[in-house]
Amino acid sequence: MTGPDRTPPPGDPAPDGDAGAAGRFADFGRPRRVDGGLKARSTRGAIGVSWWSRRFLEVLESFALGTRLTRGRSYARKGQVLRLDVTPGRVEATVQGSRAEPYRVGIELPVFPAALWERVERDLAAQAFFSARLLAGDLPAELEEVFADAGAPLFPSGVAELTQRCSCPDFAVPCKHLAATFYLLAEAFDADPFQLLHWRGRGRAELLDRLRALRAGATDPAGTPERSGSDTGATAGVIAGSAAGVQPVPAAGAARVLAALPAIPLDEAVDRFWLPPVPLPDRPPTLATGPELLLRQLGAPAPAIGGPGLLERLRRAYRTFGRS
Repeated sequence: MTGPDRTPPPGDPAPDGDAGAAGRFADFGRPRRVDGGLKARSTRGAIGVSWWSRRFLEVLESFALGTRLTRGRSYARKGQVLRLDVTPGRVEATVQGSRAEPYRVGIELPVFPAALWERVERDLAAQAFFSARLLAGDLPAELEEVFADAGAPLFPSGVAELTQRCSCPDFAVPCKHLAATFYLLAEAFDADPFQLLHWRGRGRAELLDRLRALRAGATDPAGTPERSGSDTGATAGVIAGSAAGVQPVPAAGAARVLAALPAIPLDEAVDRFWLPPVPLPDRPPTLATGPELLLRQLGAPAPAIGGPGLLERLRRAYRTFGRS
């Protein structure tokens, strides 16, 4: 965790500093009022609704940042954050303090290498449940385990992974401007869960395109799983990818069950034609989607037309209509 040299010039009261830092910041003032800033949707209590946003804040608090994070909660709720941009490996924000010029905030987190993303994508494509949830705009809770099994925790495993910078003169890390950015970032993950994956190096469109291609590669061009009566070994469950450049993925769903079954001529199995080749599970898995599925697919609108706040209002309206 690093930051700039925050030693204030002689005579500078450092208005947005920590009032307890050896008297250096005793003369700080109130932050300037902002119109049109990004306000946290949560007006009281904890910030973060989804499991991934709460998990993100829990991880930060586990780094002994909990008390320092609360310093920026009021900033986040007052709308002092003017801009928040998430790009691969970096979050940039502009936060208005008591000085005329807003402070520049940057939070960096290493992106995952391409080879690791390819492994994760193959693991996700091998399970129809993961692909369906992601295509529905949702992050299954098991996703964190998929990344952990690949040797790359989805969330930062230590505070040293985060590079935090702010142009304010406060020595505390995180300062209130960084802390406010963390809170708004958690709510940005609420509004669009793919922002979390984008920060780690894989955007929504690219990830979903890869999953579709890998899932399509699990069947032959005719749409039926390839299987051989003589091949019941370890390679029986691997289906060759039909898309160019797509590596083979393990068979999933019905293909995994049918791969090891011998090919039986139809005239020898007429009496069992309408029966399943293997017993079906008592209760097949279901995918529950909320009425605001379209909002999850589109992501948060631009700040100029309401940003995450407009998204939350639309989400409540969709839920109301869904109950009627």
